[in-house]
Amino acid sequence: MHEMSLCEGILQTLEQQAEVQDYQKVRTVWLEIGALAGVEVEALRFSFDVVMEGSLAEGATLEVISVPGQAWCMPCGINVPVEQLYDPCPHCGSHQLQVNGGDQMRIKELEVE
Repeated sequence: MHEMSLCEGILQTLEQQAEVQDYQKVRTVWLEIGALAGVEVEALRFSFDVVMEGSLAEGATLEVISVPGQAWCMPCGINVPVEQLYDPCPHCGSHQLQVNGGDQMRIKELEVE
Protein backbone atom coordinates (compact mmCIF):
# COMPACT_ATOMS: atom_id res chain seq x y z
CA MET A 1 0.00 0.00 0.00
CA HIS A 2 1.88 3.06 -1.22
CA GLU A 3 -0.57 5.38 0.56
CA MET A 4 1.35 4.70 3.79
CA SER A 5 4.58 6.01 2.24
CA LEU A 6 2.68 9.01 0.85
CA CYS A 7 1.54 9.81 4.39
CA GLU A 8 5.09 9.45 5.68
CA GLY A 9 6.15 12.01 3.08
CA ILE A 10 3.34 14.32 4.16
CA LEU A 11 4.47 14.04 7.78
CA GLN A 12 8.05 14.78 6.81
CA THR A 13 6.89 17.92 4.98
CA LEU A 14 4.78 19.00 7.96
CA GLU A 15 7.74 18.58 10.32
CA GLN A 16 10.09 20.51 8.03
CA GLN A 17 7.60 23.34 7.65
CA ALA A 18 6.95 23.42 11.41
CA GLU A 19 10.61 24.36 11.90
CA VAL A 20 10.55 26.97 9.14
CA GLN A 21 7.17 28.51 9.98
CA ASP A 22 7.32 27.98 13.75
CA TYR A 23 4.15 26.04 14.50
CA GLN A 24 3.67 23.30 17.07
CA LYS A 25 0.46 21.54 16.10
CA VAL A 26 -1.36 20.72 12.86
CA ARG A 27 -5.16 20.75 13.14
CA THR A 28 -6.23 20.27 9.50
CA VAL A 29 -4.48 19.25 6.29
CA TRP A 30 -6.11 19.97 2.93
CA LEU A 31 -4.76 17.76 0.15
CA GLU A 32 -5.47 18.18 -3.54
CA ILE A 33 -5.54 14.74 -5.15
CA GLY A 34 -5.91 14.38 -8.89
CA ALA A 35 -8.20 11.76 -10.39
CA LEU A 36 -5.19 10.39 -12.29
CA ALA A 37 -2.77 10.41 -9.33
CA GLY A 38 -3.26 6.72 -8.56
CA VAL A 39 -4.14 7.37 -4.91
CA GLU A 40 -6.81 5.33 -3.14
CA VAL A 41 -8.40 8.01 -0.94
CA GLU A 42 -9.86 5.67 1.70
CA ALA A 43 -6.51 3.90 2.11
CA LEU A 44 -4.84 7.30 2.38
CA ARG A 45 -7.30 8.38 5.11
CA PHE A 46 -6.59 5.22 7.11
CA SER A 47 -2.82 5.56 6.64
CA PHE A 48 -2.94 9.25 7.56
CA ASP A 49 -4.40 8.52 11.00
CA VAL A 50 -1.86 5.73 11.64
CA VAL A 51 1.22 7.67 10.47
CA MET A 52 0.29 10.89 12.30
CA GLU A 53 0.02 9.16 15.71
CA GLY A 54 2.53 10.60 18.16
CA SER A 55 3.46 13.48 15.85
CA LEU A 56 2.63 17.18 15.63
CA ALA A 57 -0.32 16.16 13.43
CA GLU A 58 -1.83 13.55 15.75
CA GLY A 59 -5.61 13.92 15.63
CA ALA A 60 -5.46 16.24 12.60
CA THR A 61 -8.33 16.23 10.16
CA LEU A 62 -7.59 15.28 6.57
CA GLU A 63 -9.65 17.14 3.98
CA VAL A 64 -9.41 15.89 0.40
CA ILE A 65 -10.02 18.16 -2.58
CA SER A 66 -10.58 16.14 -5.75
CA VAL A 67 -9.00 17.50 -8.93
CA PRO A 68 -10.38 16.20 -12.24
CA GLY A 69 -8.11 14.61 -14.81
CA GLN A 70 -7.24 16.56 -17.93
CA ALA A 71 -5.36 15.71 -21.10
CA TRP A 72 -4.37 17.30 -24.41
CA CYS A 73 -5.94 15.50 -27.36
CA MET A 74 -3.45 15.64 -30.24
CA PRO A 75 -5.98 15.11 -33.09
CA CYS A 76 -8.54 17.58 -31.66
CA GLY A 77 -5.94 20.09 -30.46
CA ILE A 78 -7.86 20.77 -27.22
CA ASN A 79 -7.80 19.94 -23.52
CA VAL A 80 -10.34 17.29 -22.61
CA PRO A 81 -11.53 15.83 -19.31
CA VAL A 82 -10.46 12.27 -18.53
CA GLU A 83 -11.57 10.12 -15.62
CA GLN A 84 -8.75 7.58 -15.73
CA LEU A 85 -5.52 6.89 -17.56
CA TYR A 86 -5.92 5.45 -21.05
CA ASP A 87 -9.45 6.82 -21.49
CA PRO A 88 -10.19 7.83 -25.09
CA CYS A 89 -10.90 11.43 -26.08
CA PRO A 90 -14.57 12.14 -25.36
CA HIS A 91 -14.81 14.08 -28.65
CA CYS A 92 -13.02 11.99 -31.27
CA GLY A 93 -12.29 8.67 -29.51
CA SER A 94 -8.53 8.97 -30.04
CA HIS A 95 -6.10 7.52 -27.52
CA GLN A 96 -3.43 10.08 -28.45
CA LEU A 97 -3.80 11.96 -25.21
CA GLN A 98 -1.12 13.66 -23.17
CA VAL A 99 -2.06 14.07 -19.51
CA ASN A 100 -1.58 17.66 -18.36
CA GLY A 101 -3.61 17.88 -15.16
CA GLY A 102 -5.08 15.89 -12.32
CA ASP A 103 -2.13 13.53 -11.96
CA GLN A 104 -0.59 15.01 -8.83
CA MET A 105 -1.12 15.23 -5.09
CA ARG A 106 -0.13 18.29 -3.08
CA ILE A 107 -0.67 19.91 0.27
CA LYS A 108 -2.95 22.83 -0.51
CA GLU A 109 -3.46 24.33 2.94
CA LEU A 110 -2.83 23.76 6.63
CA GLU A 111 -4.54 24.87 9.83
CA VAL A 112 -1.87 25.07 12.51
CA GLU A 113 -1.20 26.41 16.00
